[in-house]
Order: sequence, then structure tokens, then C-alpha cells
Amino acid sequence: MRSSASLDQFDIKILAHLQREGRCSNVDLAAAIGLSESPCLARTKRLQEIGIIRGYAAEVALEKLGSHVIVFSEVTLSSHRVSDFRQFEAGAGKYREIVECYNVSGGYDYLLKIVAPSVAHFQALMEQLLEDGIGIEKFSSRIVLRQPLGRRGYPLNTLITGKPSWE
Repeated sequence: MRSSASLDQFDIKILAHLQREGRCSNVDLAAAIGLSESPCLARTKRLQEIGIIRGYAAEVALEKLGSHVIVFSEVTLSSHRVSDFRQFEAGAGKYREIVECYNVSGGYDYLLKIVAPSVAHFQALMEQLLEDGIGIEKFSSRIVLRQPLGRRGYPLNTLITGKPSWE
């Protein structure tokens, strides 16, 4: 195993099942992974205590809430000192519309995933970010037209064992 935490196949099964069914009871989880209830609960608590399970959340169907846009924005900073990165991250963190922020390698510094009620709202957010003076030199954005593939959870077996999913 390549994992820094010591995980066995039952731990992986627990994680995989909880990624799919986060609200399942311990009884249902134990039955699904083939373990008795008490050891299953102990393993789940251990995974929470060591921080592998960070929490549980509802998967919200945005389309049921009304009109919205999802936008990916590539952001380039004007300067690249550690303090510049921290300044940008603190500034971007103030806006709930920015739901994901990645510091990346390549032709730009950050990739942001933004969810807004409209393109106009997104544009106003980007203008506000520029006005905030958090070091943005330029940005380029792509509006999501549709999402043909969306997975819940991570490829745990591949990440832990290093084996490709196609084998």
C-alpha cells in the first residue's frame, strides 16, 4: 500500500461505501462491507479520528434551486512571493461563490471553481476581486455548459494500491 495511514481492505470498503451512502447507519454499513457492527463502528471512528473522514455533507442538486452558472477561472498573480500567494488565498476565501481554489503549476497560478446565480453576478465578483487588490494580474474564465460526467468520491483502490482502474 502507498497510503501513509495503515488501511486494510475493510477500511477501504468503509470509505468507498460512505462516499456513496454517507447517511447509512452503522448496521447497514457493516452489512454492506461484511463486518460485524462493533468492529465496523470502531474502524469508522478511527478513520474519523485520524482525519481520513473529514465529515459528511449533503449533495445538493443545484439545478433544483434555480438558475446558476458554474465557472472555472484561471488566475495569474502579478508577483510570486509567498506573501503574495497568502494574500490572494485570504482574499479569495472571503467569497462563498468561490467553492474550490487550487494552486496549480503551468501557465497560471490558481484554478477557481465559482458558482454564481448568473453570469452578471460572476462578472461582478471578478470585478470585486480585481478591486480588492489581492495581486491578480489577469484571469481567464470558462463557463460550464454541461457536465457529462460527475463522480461522487475518489478512486480509493487506485490511490491506495497504485493499480490502474482499467486493469
